[in-house]
Order: sequence, then structure tokens, then C-alpha cells
Amino acid sequence: MKVQLNAMQLFTQFLATSSIILALSGSLQAAPSVEFQTSQGSFTVELYPEKAPKTVANFVQYVNDGFYDNTIFHRVINRFMIQGGGFERDLSEKNTRSPIVNESNNGLLNELGTIAMARTADPDSATAQFFVNLGDNQFLNYTSPDPEAIGYCVFGKLISGLDVVQKIGLSATGNMGRHSDVPIKPITIKSAKLISVNAKAEAKPATK
Repeated sequence: MKVQLNAMQLFTQFLATSSIILALSGSLQAAPSVEFQTSQGSFTVELYPEKAPKTVANFVQYVNDGFYDNTIFHRVINRFMIQGGGFERDLSEKNTRSPIVNESNNGLLNELGTIAMARTADPDSATAQFFVNLGDNQFLNYTSPDPEAIGYCVFGKLISGLDVVQKIGLSATGNMGRHSDVPIKPITIKSAKLISVNAKAEAKPATK
């Protein structure tokens, strides 16, 4: 026997269905993250595209292109930072795309566990190289648009594997050619891949 639903019943049913859809969409909300598998273990960084859209888009493209696979951390300074993303094991530099604009004036801070773009003295020279802060490096933060005070763009933060990057920071280093602070035993990024992390487990960015 067919049952006719009146207007009130239909409206109530609609509200119930809408509530379920909203609940599901909330539980499925995710943040872009990148998982690094290294010769010293793995770590994962959560990215903040709402704070540094051009930087994150540039970084994700390098990740998706496999650019970081089999590169090394070529500059390591304990309690300061570990830098990688640009050199092969023999210290030959990889070709990159064009530099990006510096988005350091985004309120994010160079604190322990954050990831930021490496660059030259030119504020807008960052390409593929990045570093992970091993301490609260306030002198790297944006303070003004002056080239000497513009700082380094933070675009994400570790949500797992801090012990791994700290272990990398303890590596014995030396001078190799024109490079200093190079790990004597190469520390390789075996792979970097884009993943998603449930929003409820996200780490919150530190801001000014």
C-alpha cells in the first residue's frame, strides 16, 4: 500500500537528510599534507594554502612531479634547521622552475617544526628548496617589506616525525666543495607524496 507524505513530513525528512550530509562533509574535511620518507625515517608536514597559496601550489607541484625523490638534505645545523630539496647525492643541483614571490608576510612564524622556503638574498628567489626549523628562529620572520627584513615564508608545520628531523639535525657534517654543513653520511629523501589528514587531527599554525 502506498503512503502519501504530507508537506510537513517531507520537510522533516529533508532536514534529517541535510543534517546527515553536513555531518559527513564535516567528517571528511581534510588538509593537504606531504609525507616524506627519508633514510632516517618518515615525517609529515601539513600545508597552509590559505596562508601561502602560491608557495603551497609551487611546493605541491614539485611533490607531484617527483622532484624531491632521491634528493638529499644538503645543509644541516643542529637546533637551527635542516635544508633540502635541491641537490642529488653527488651535490649536483637539480634544474627548477621559475622563482616564486615571497609570501612571508602571512602571519606564520619560523618556529620549531615549521617548514619554510629557502632562498638567496633576493626575497623572491625561492624555487624548490625548503627547510624545517629545529628551533624558534625569530630572526627569520617577516618584520617589514625591506629586503633585509622580509624574512622567510613559512607554509606548513610538522604533524608527525619531529623526532626524525631532530635526529637528522644531530648528523655529523663537514665542508664539501663550496658547500658547508653537509652531512658526511648522505641523508636521502626517498620519496615525498601528497596525502590528506583529517581536519580534526590538524596542527594549528602559529601566528603573530
